[in-house]
Amino acid sequence: MLADLWPLYRLTIVTPHLQLRLPREDELAELADLAGKGVHHPGERPFLTPWTDGTHTDRARFVLRSHWSQLASWDVAAWRLGLGVFRAGQPIGVVTLRARDFPVVRQVTTSAWLGLDHQGRGYGTEARIGLLTLAFEHLGATAALTEVFQDNHSSQGVSRKLGYEHDGISVDARDGAAVVSDRLRLTRERWQQHQRPTVTVDGLDDGCRASFGL
Repeated sequence: MLADLWPLYRLTIVTPHLQLRLPREDELAELADLAGKGVHHPGERPFLTPWTDGTHTDRARFVLRSHWSQLASWDVAAWRLGLGVFRAGQPIGVVTLRARDFPVVRQVTTSAWLGLDHQGRGYGTEARIGLLTLAFEHLGATAALTEVFQDNHSSQGVSRKLGYEHDGISVDARDGAAVVSDRLRLTRERWQQHQRPTVTVDGLDDGCRASFGL
């Protein structure tokens, strides 16, 4: 079985309404098609990734290449875990957990996108709670980081609601102009102070933990 060779395929995170796991190839194609249809409205630019540039096929293939690249380049010293977000078996987006030198540094960074039809329903918050539960309660992370454009009010709101605090700024180029992002940080202590829905993490056996250097 695939999971015998790549134990991360056994990892499953279940929240009250969602399931997070590595997508199989047919599910990955559905996620790619979803991204091709759009993850934000034309004229907006809430992410560095230009999700409205190119054709539907261009955007879909970007998702495929990104997913395959993350799997192929996986290393204990630097990994990116891109999990499909499923609602009642339907793929609705992707959440990503990444880290460098995690066994020593114990910090992770999160990012996410959802298809347009699935936004504004609380699924983004719930999916991030599932991802953070894995990081803090099962992998032993001490902090989670994220970067959010200052004009991305929805993502800012999700982060603040979960207990993230300001941790400086970063500056990137967006459409030929400099844009400022807030760096936000959530410590394990702040995470433990907030009430959260029940989350179940399955499949994190010795083989899977070894993938993270644990």
